[in-house]
Amino acid sequence: MKKILLATLICAASLQTAFAAKDVTTNPDAYFLKESQVVDSLKLLPPPPAMDSIDFLNDKAQYDVGKMLRNTPRGKQAWKDAHVAGDGVAEAFSEAFGVAITKDKTPEIYRLVMKMREDAGDLATRSAKEHYMRVRPFAFYNEPTCRSDEESTLSKNGSYPSGHTTIGWATALVLAEVNTAREGEILKRGYEMGQSRVICGYHWQSDVTAARIVASAVVARLHADPAFAEQLRKAKAEYASLNKTPS
Repeated sequence: MKKILLATLICAASLQTAFAAKDVTTNPDAYFLKESQVVDSLKLLPPPPAMDSIDFLNDKAQYDVGKMLRNTPRGKQAWKDAHVAGDGVAEAFSEAFGVAITKDKTPEIYRLVMKMREDAGDLATRSAKEHYMRVRPFAFYNEPTCRSDEESTLSKNGSYPSGHTTIGWATALVLAEVNTAREGEILKRGYEMGQSRVICGYHWQSDVTAARIVASAVVARLHADPAFAEQLRKAKAEYASLNKTPS
């Protein structure tokens, strides 16, 4: 009887963990915020454009423009921008930032970028994505994207708003605070990461535009979080130390 009771308790605990919201309470290395703290994207954003609207005509037009760019240097950049897992975000911003953002060379800046990634890309977009489950353009048209390895996964989750764009724009806003001298380059890079999603056929233009609003909102909330504020302070101090002239 005791063994049955113990097994039941273990099973219940496992289920509770499995269904627990992904946020700082379940993955403290990947998030700063709790689900209850982040902006509700479903309440923040308007619905995605109706298929008979002018905005959707623009979505279709931008999709067609993006396809024409895929076999160009800009298209190759869009292919690279699809990679945000691992060190992808840090690598994407290193040139614009003016310093290689790596775990070894800039650990505090690297940790800042890595730890806020899912607050922006997952937590802040989750409610609207799950509610609307908007079909992505490549699935809508049944056409290939700029890189086929992600098509199967992406066809099963919502397009609105774009999580990759939210990551890119949120990261750009924060890194522009760390290195104000390269604010323009950093923000331009963040903007490009969003447009890359349109070029690849993963997202409609309206998904990307909405994502930048969500990114701005989540960065504003992050600034009120003590752990984020402390990590941002460390990142700024680390960057300042890199620019000190040896005596």
